Amino acid sequence: MNLTNDKVFSFIGLATRARKLVSGEFSTEKAIKEKKAKIVIIATDASENTKKKFRNSCLFYQLEYFEYGTKEELGQCMGKEARASLAVLDEGMANEIIKYLKR
Repeated sequence: MNLTNDKVFSFIGLATRARKLVSGEFSTEKAIKEKKAKIVIIATDASENTKKKFRNSCLFYQLEYFEYGTKEELGQCMGKEARASLAVLDEGMANEIIKYLKR
């Protein structure tokens, strides 16, 4: 992992502790549909089906969508089991994460 990755993962951890993040397929989908999600991150090793579902959903709701980290890494930075999907609910935190993801 390089420094950029660390920044993204630490912001995910921060958002988790601030309760400004939901993870797991059901919760992520719910946040998107309720327009609470500001950014969606899907693990690079998630199934093609999962990626396609969230890509389409984010396109429809005009949300930023990124594939980043493995399920293991995403889960680890949240202090949870492996997670394939997550949504950040806070605008400011989402913008910080996007800044690092777009580098």
